[in-house]
Amino acid sequence: MPNTAKVEQKQAVVQEIREKVTKAKSVVLVDSRGLTVSQDTKLRKALREAGIDYKVYKNTMVNFAIKDTDSEALAPYLEGPTAVAFSYEEATLAASIINKQIKDMPNLEFKAGTVEGTLYDAEGMVKIADIPSREVLLSRLLGSLKSPVSSFARVLNALAEEKSASGGATGTTETA
Repeated sequence: MPNTAKVEQKQAVVQEIREKVTKAKSVVLVDSRGLTVSQDTKLRKALREAGIDYKVYKNTMVNFAIKDTDSEALAPYLEGPTAVAFSYEEATLAASIINKQIKDMPNLEFKAGTVEGTLYDAEGMVKIADIPSREVLLSRLLGSLKSPVSSFARVLNALAEEKSASGGATGTTETA
């Protein structure tokens, strides 16, 4: 019977990974071979604080879990040691945090990832990491919309002040 317990244990791990994959907006695969314990701890802490699940799984387990999901295209990248980061809120956040850590940890490398169902190789993940967060993009959009509106409001205000300073006269005269 010990064999049955082992199979059930593996099925539970596969199910755990599948739930994370289907819930995640992005799934990032990295090779973290050669990281020191302190570097790995720093990486895990940065990801955890951002609400990102990060774990090392056996490639065969991940392979079973991603079958028939948006992340199935990751299968060819599941060779050698692989750690997986799952980002649930912000699609680019995991890649962004990992990319920042890569600057201090040359042994950390992107393998590939999926962002909202689209596959990206390691180079693509670096580009994804450079995309600003949703909040930054929205604030930039609002800032660009606010500027013309503010200018228009200042012009209207100046016209109103000019009109009130001239006693409401419009410069036209009526003849009876």
